[in-house]
Amino acid sequence: MSEQNKPYILIVEDEAPLVTLLRYNLEKQGFRVEDAGDGGEALTRITEAPPDLLLLDWMLPTMSGIELCRQLRRRPNTRALPIIMLTARAEDQDAVRGLDTGADDYITKPFNTEALIARIRALLRRSGTVPTKVKLNFHDISLDPASHRVLRNGRALHLGPTEFRLLEFFLRHPKRVFSREDVLNAVWGRDIHVEPRTVDVHIRRLRKAINGPGEIDIVRTVRAAGYALDLDAAA
Repeated sequence: MSEQNKPYILIVEDEAPLVTLLRYNLEKQGFRVEDAGDGGEALTRITEAPPDLLLLDWMLPTMSGIELCRQLRRRPNTRALPIIMLTARAEDQDAVRGLDTGADDYITKPFNTEALIARIRALLRRSGTVPTKVKLNFHDISLDPASHRVLRNGRALHLGPTEFRLLEFFLRHPKRVFSREDVLNAVWGRDIHVEPRTVDVHIRRLRKAINGPGEIDIVRTVRAAGYALDLDAAA
């Protein structure tokens, strides 16, 4: 896999030995890794190139991890960024505070590296921000998450970012009916506040992008329930 296609993790940590340890183990597992020593540098890096996941230390110089997390959750483009807090603070109320601020997970130092990597993979899978290498196919549509290409009957389709994520989500769960709320949580993220009707707008755009003359509309509308990817859509 090329560097560009590897999941990108940004470590925000001021303990150099820990950064070295994390970088070594994460790169061995196929991740692309960068690091920042304080909150200001992290914000700059995230603005320039948002990571797929943030490993964030609680105690940082100039700006705490809690404050950085709070700022990221206020920004529209980082509201759904997966964040794991790393901290020496083991009190339950500290864990609650970190999660309430917007962290997705919380792990105390010292930690087992294999356990941390397992949590990273689980969070990336749950967030849907990192594509798997497996191509997805249904009927005459093929989607390659790694190259970000979509084909129908061998014809290249041009989808916007949201429509791409929508199609990828449905291709991973063919023939299952999802409510608007299910789709919002999976595609936009639970931290993003948008109207359920937004799903309808993007479903219409998806249909327009993938359906050519004479082709079956495979996005099925289920009255009072939601949507599904199904060859019975026309029915």
